Amino acid sequence: AVDARFPTANLLFHCFQHTIMSEDGEEAKYVKLVSAEGHEFFLERDVCTSSTTIRTMLEGKFRESQENVINFPEISGYILERVVKYLHYKAQYSHSTTRIPEFTIEPEVALELMIAAKYLDC
Repeated sequence: AVDARFPTANLLFHCFQHTIMSEDGEEAKYVKLVSAEGHEFFLERDVCTSSTTIRTMLEGKFRESQENVINFPEISGYILERVVKYLHYKAQYSHSTTRIPEFTIEPEVALELMIAAKYLDC
């Protein structure tokens, strides 16, 4: 579902829709992350596997590895959107040789974001 409060999710939703499973049975390129409220975030598999928790779910013998959908019933949509932004930030700057810009975190969500990051190991 599209929600105006989550512009990143809306952009990804419109770009990728529900094209998670590849038709030829190969490993899907995108993974769908679902927040506690049911907001869906589509993320490139290579980007989201920098999270140890997500990588383990996708590589193990878990339902998530077959469906390429991971539900996070304890993580709110806003926090999951911030996690998605951080995973993109991390992918973009992990091998940078130039000055890396600061990843801004709002003080009012810092604790909740830190708990999610610790759980996701990212």
